[in-house]
Amino acid sequence: MRVFVTGASGFVGSAVVRELVGNGHEVLGLVRSDEAANQVQSMGGVAQRGDIADLDSVRAGVLASDGVIHTAFGHDFSKFVENCELDRRVIEAMGEAARGSNRKLIITSAIGILPKTVRTTEDSLPATGEERNPRAATEDAVAQVAAMGVHTSIVRLASSVHGEGDHAFVPMLIDIAKSAGVSAYVGDGQNRWPAVHKLDAATLYRLAFERGTAGARYHAVAEETIPFKDIATAIGKGLGVPVVSKTEAEADAHFGWFAGFVRFDLNPSSQLTQDRLGWSPVMPTLLSDLAGGAYFKAYQVTPS
Repeated sequence: MRVFVTGASGFVGSAVVRELVGNGHEVLGLVRSDEAANQVQSMGGVAQRGDIADLDSVRAGVLASDGVIHTAFGHDFSKFVENCELDRRVIEAMGEAARGSNRKLIITSAIGILPKTVRTTEDSLPATGEERNPRAATEDAVAQVAAMGVHTSIVRLASSVHGEGDHAFVPMLIDIAKSAGVSAYVGDGQNRWPAVHKLDAATLYRLAFERGTAGARYHAVAEETIPFKDIATAIGKGLGVPVVSKTEAEADAHFGWFAGFVRFDLNPSSQLTQDRLGWSPVMPTLLSDLAGGAYFKAYQVTPS
């Protein structure tokens, strides 16, 4: 089948493209530049120039394909609320284009929108009230599109999607530790971060497209509850800097805008995903990736 992939040259999207092509699917990848187009073509896909902010290009990609895997999302966190609102509009545009057809829409969400501390599953709904995360707008939009009769499902990504080429949360933590000269955690550091390797996540997207059911939510979570202190310790070892605890008051100054993410305490299960799709994560863990040293090459540091 021909799958329209947004974010096709991105960290997660490029892994999805390779996974789809390697399993006999055609890929139409949404790209913004010649460089990205060349990358998609080198992976065996076909490039479509456009941008998620250009809803006409999004609709065209949907109409030219048998289904969609939507991985694109703006990662300028200074504009997080605006990016969440854009994602809502993109999903609505996809739904308009897919309405009245058999096209599947596989939409990316985030584990971080779920209630904190409590055990959550694929059937859990986003947190409400003061705990509501703006990214929950994604799942609100999916519900609206599903109500139009469109086949939709959701893949919730773990807090850390790791592997070669990662430029998200873990590299941000490494940069903060390098600049501060210490790798920090908050309090006792036992708040939990879930993680998944990008290649395991890519397999899940493919399985959701091939086998998924309408209205389902899937958890791309291989490592359910890594204590944040363990991540900070691995970063400290990789950089050769001390590992320290910060109080709640000190955390904001140390981590800046990222402090809210550092405080995440999430306890998600992916058992239903594994049971329903036959998904079985096989790639290295986040802590294994950190111990391997690839994350520290930019600093010319070899973990001891």
